[in-house]
Amino acid sequence: PHILAASLGLAAVLHASALLFQIVKFAGVAYLLYLAWQALKSDGALSVRPDANAEPGLTIARRGAFINILNPKLSIFFLALLPPFLSGNPATATAEMLGLGAVFMALTLAVFLLYGLFAAAARDRLLASERIMRWLSRGFAAIFAGLAGRLALERA
Repeated sequence: PHILAASLGLAAVLHASALLFQIVKFAGVAYLLYLAWQALKSDGALSVRPDANAEPGLTIARRGAFINILNPKLSIFFLALLPPFLSGNPATATAEMLGLGAVFMALTLAVFLLYGLFAAAARDRLLASERIMRWLSRGFAAIFAGLAGRLALERA
């Protein structure tokens, strides 16, 4: 969504409108604080369940996409990153930005697949220790709360 927003000029509107930036930013802050709370709850949305009760992949992907969409800085990042690599022809700028965005997404997918493979390999070892899981939950809660605080202090 951020690459599309940058390609269509919506990221520029987000960057130019302090009110819109603040609305998206604080929606993201609220969601990160919600995730921090869920990480602390033993039966929260972020609790690790046995395979039989695992959440569907679509639910997990939807949660990740929601976090991503509520990050206004990512659209501005693409607005700043991609234009220097364009040919300079206004007629092809949108297509070029979408192409560069597709390359970025493919590289990101490859990296995240590696993260996923590593996480799958480490999963059983981590789940076996209640102590490790308790500290991971606390750590994730602290990270989400810290990210919410940092996002709240960001300026447009």
